[in-house]
Amino acid sequence: MKYNLNELQANAPKSSTWSSLGKLLQLISHERKNLWMALIAILVNSGLNLYAWYLIGKTIDKYIFTAHKDYHGVLVSCGILLAMYAVAFFSSYFQTILMGGVGQRMLFTLRNAIFNKLQILPVGFFNQNKAGDLISRINNDTDKLNQFFSQSLMQFIGSIVTMLGAGIFLLSVKLTLGAATLVPAAVILAFTMLTSPWVKRKNAKNLKSVGGLSAEIQESLNNFKVIIAFNRRDYFRKRFAEANNDNYQTAIGAGIANNSFVPVYGLFSSMAQLVVFAYGIYLISIKQFEAGLLISYFSYANQFYNPLRQLAALWTSFQTAMAAWDRISHILALETDLVTVKSGVTEPSSSLLEFRNVHFSYDESREILHNISFKLEKGKTYALVGPTGGGKTTTASLIARLYDTNKGTVLLDGKDIRSYEPLERTQKIGFILQEPFLFTGTVRENILYGNELYVNHTSEQLEQVILDANLGSLLAIFEQGLDTKVLSNSDGISLGQKQLIAFMRAVLRNPELLILDEATANIDTITEKLLSDILNNLPATTTRVIIAHRLNTIENADEIYFVNSGEVILAGSFDHAMEMLLHGKRVS
Repeated sequence: MKYNLNELQANAPKSSTWSSLGKLLQLISHERKNLWMALIAILVNSGLNLYAWYLIGKTIDKYIFTAHKDYHGVLVSCGILLAMYAVAFFSSYFQTILMGGVGQRMLFTLRNAIFNKLQILPVGFFNQNKAGDLISRINNDTDKLNQFFSQSLMQFIGSIVTMLGAGIFLLSVKLTLGAATLVPAAVILAFTMLTSPWVKRKNAKNLKSVGGLSAEIQESLNNFKVIIAFNRRDYFRKRFAEANNDNYQTAIGAGIANNSFVPVYGLFSSMAQLVVFAYGIYLISIKQFEAGLLISYFSYANQFYNPLRQLAALWTSFQTAMAAWDRISHILALETDLVTVKSGVTEPSSSLLEFRNVHFSYDESREILHNISFKLEKGKTYALVGPTGGGKTTTASLIARLYDTNKGTVLLDGKDIRSYEPLERTQKIGFILQEPFLFTGTVRENILYGNELYVNHTSEQLEQVILDANLGSLLAIFEQGLDTKVLSNSDGISLGQKQLIAFMRAVLRNPELLILDEATANIDTITEKLLSDILNNLPATTTRVIIAHRLNTIENADEIYFVNSGEVILAGSFDHAMEMLLHGKRVS
């Protein structure tokens, strides 16, 4: 299944901005009450600010531009205006607080939704996407949405409400003057509709380049030891320079697109003011308009076009937010292909695990395993040998159901392995990877990861459990025992010690099937002997699958399978397996 987010986004049908916004609003539908309260506050604020200019014009005509000046009336109007502005201030502050909370909760909800989605996606997804790009989507893209919702959305709505109110006033007071004043707005609307898709594409391209830059930085930092060891700073400097230059170029393009609205909106806003000024003076000269009303009219024209200038900036923020949402929504829309199927008939079998006519490929270009069939009996030790790239780890991954077969069936205890719930399957199967992954914390926290059985044990009780499981010799290697600090990306403990922690973590789960993928590759021969003794002392019912290149690791296996060129062949004796390994092919 294709999980490459950049390819999926490039090949996805283009969705309209408004449909994208509708899907986003569905995600925060639980904030409906707060959104309505913020909208009411905006309507109050905009309504009061609009009415204020009408009151100012009436005050000028009624109390100033008259034969008998009425200063008392002016003071009364000023008092009313002061009260209106105070109410508008508090309503604006109220909606700011509300939307700030909505934005932060939406950010929290989005990041949780993305991270929870990542938890259910299969290994194939992470093989096809760079961690840096995923981090950028979780951090950077969600923050773009938060900024729009907490800072821009209500300004956006407030600007539209103010424009509508001002437009109604302009047309109702003097239709001909209002129509002339609004003509430039029609040009602005046409310009916005034509350029918005282009602006969104530019911002989407920039966000993609930010993800690529993040991925490049992460890769360089994770492999810094290799860079130093091979003195190839020039190589990674060149890679970073290319990613940084791409980000620079897309940022310039996005900046030009985002800033194209401001001068255009400003130009046509100025033209509208010229229309009001020239036409208004003409109407006053022929006694069809009053001076105070012209002042109000001029103010309403500004009230209409000033929000347009704000919308020029807000619209780019909106387009950036929608581009970010497109990148996020592609993650949220993904579904795992490792679904749990309905359990069929359980077949009575002495085998713990069975491959039946299994075919597998990571993509459509090359099939890794061809029509594989074999059985693993309970309590036996099996070794998988073969040249590098022959398919040993792939076979082990199918045993643990890190991937599903393309064709054929894998049976666990006589049932289709796909019918087991993930928790039930992982309790039955333990997997020690070639490159162990540990969390920052202590040895105790790492060996108890995913193990609910001992999570409430005290350190003393857990140490006794470790001794009973014959793991005490491994724990003794760590100076501070269970309290030894572990930093996942540090040199605090060796790679071999990390492997030992992973080994203890797997054994303490008491799995029915234990897979060791080069589990002894990074440890010394003395510690390897300790591990061998521990494996030999596992319960008699535990089945072991060992992938190893060291001959002494596999010579005591009950059965050895040779894995190469898409085939899994029972090798027979140890000597025969070695001969096959040396020749890299089946030996008759």
